[in-house]
Amino acid sequence: MVKSFITLSPFLLIIFSTLISANPGRNFSETLSPSSLGLKKQKLTHLHFYFHDFITAKHPTTLQIVQPATTNNSSSTSFGSVWVMDDPLTVAPELSSKLVGRAQGFYGSASQSEFGFLMVLNFAFTGGKFNGSTLSVLGRNTIFSAVREMSIVGGSGVFRFARGFAQAKTHTVDLNTRNAVVEYNVYVLHY
Repeated sequence: MVKSFITLSPFLLIIFSTLISANPGRNFSETLSPSSLGLKKQKLTHLHFYFHDFITAKHPTTLQIVQPATTNNSSSTSFGSVWVMDDPLTVAPELSSKLVGRAQGFYGSASQSEFGFLMVLNFAFTGGKFNGSTLSVLGRNTIFSAVREMSIVGGSGVFRFARGFAQAKTHTVDLNTRNAVVEYNVYVLHY
């Protein structure tokens, strides 16, 4: 037993020294100055646009991807149902107005007592100084409330390190088709 340990120990020593020297001077984490990433003074930006959610249209922008069997028979709130979206964002409530981006993500009915959706989406901007940038939204959307507030939890491009909130207000809704236009005011802190 001692002889095999002595034979094995130089081998273990070589492996151990290789592991220690594999990443010389590298740590799991380090503290950086924001300027080392090119980040300048933080600013607050207000964005205003309209979100067009078309469920029943020739070319729907939202599709239901989950519908539990129990929802068909027993839920007045579509509890458990999930939709995926790729909704246009425009500067005015008319779909023909200037396109500034898309809302891409999903939402699910997360309440048994009211129409309350869990929203997980990105506002992906497609023009102007925000072209190619995104804002990530996560929050609760009780669609029949006058104004709903959801968190901005991050972003990319111009909106790296973003945080803030989005306020949604229904502009128009057709309860038969379930198509809606929603006005958004977004307030975001970013560099």
